[in-house]
Amino acid sequence: MPPLTLAYRDGDRTPVIFAIREMAKRHDNLAVKIVRIKGGDEYEAALFNGTADIIIEHLEYLYDEAVKGKKISFFCAPSKGGGLDLVVRQHVQSVEELRGKTLAVRSHGQPHAVMLWLRMLGLEKDVTTVIVHDKEVGRWGQWKKVVSGECIATFMSPLYLPAALNAGLKVLSAPDIPIVGHFAQACLAEFARKNSGVMRAYVQSVLRALVWLTYRPHDALAALAPELKAAMDVNDDTELKRRFDAVVGGLKIRPYPTPRAIANTYEIATIEYPAAQGLNPLSLWDLHWVKELDDAGFIDGLVMQLSA
Repeated sequence: MPPLTLAYRDGDRTPVIFAIREMAKRHDNLAVKIVRIKGGDEYEAALFNGTADIIIEHLEYLYDEAVKGKKISFFCAPSKGGGLDLVVRQHVQSVEELRGKTLAVRSHGQPHAVMLWLRMLGLEKDVTTVIVHDKEVGRWGQWKKVVSGECIATFMSPLYLPAALNAGLKVLSAPDIPIVGHFAQACLAEFARKNSGVMRAYVQSVLRALVWLTYRPHDALAALAPELKAAMDVNDDTELKRRFDAVVGGLKIRPYPTPRAIANTYEIATIEYPAAQGLNPLSLWDLHWVKELDDAGFIDGLVMQLSA
């Protein structure tokens, strides 16, 4: 079976990515080459210039490409929800207290998702947002603007939450805005059509990885830890396990996107790419590999095997 190339941007995705590659190698006779592309323009070009067969995360720009005539298939979405925590100073008791205040938004931390969240809560016109770059405060360090009093709140990834909590901030309960999420994947429709056997094997590997991570996390971490330490820039075993657990806790074993998540992700895309307005977001989704395997009992069989 010919190999395929999977491209990603963020090292925080690697617990899932490395698990997929491991399952493909062990069980599905499929070689998955993994390529990290840090540059935004280079990443967004990867599907179209032959650098990658499949990409994982940051799919919103593909709605804009679809408007231009590109034929694209989104084929799985294993994230449970939005995946961010609202972090505030101790005295803040309600999201209503954000009115008239300033919200710190990480430049690479789903800024348009934050705008959608404000819109859905009726806060869009009453909350000022300030974009904070990692080069100014460190990776996911925009919480420092809340500690200093410059901002009233920010959204944090659970992977980087402890630093904010240790600085005296707290997580405020807030409505979740479901989105397709970090681990959604896409390929060109032409690639899928010409490589149906490869795609089926790959989706099997994705499902195996999700069940393995969920039901045998200790085994998965032990197998992947040496490579994860380098990819996630973590040396401490305890910290690596905490981040690994945070990733795994956000996964679901049946990677169907919810209608609300599809709608929200599409709306986020139109904020960033207004030309995508009017496109039917469902036209990009092709879940038949997941459904065929699910209907055949593939996922249930994996659960029975690994939960025993």
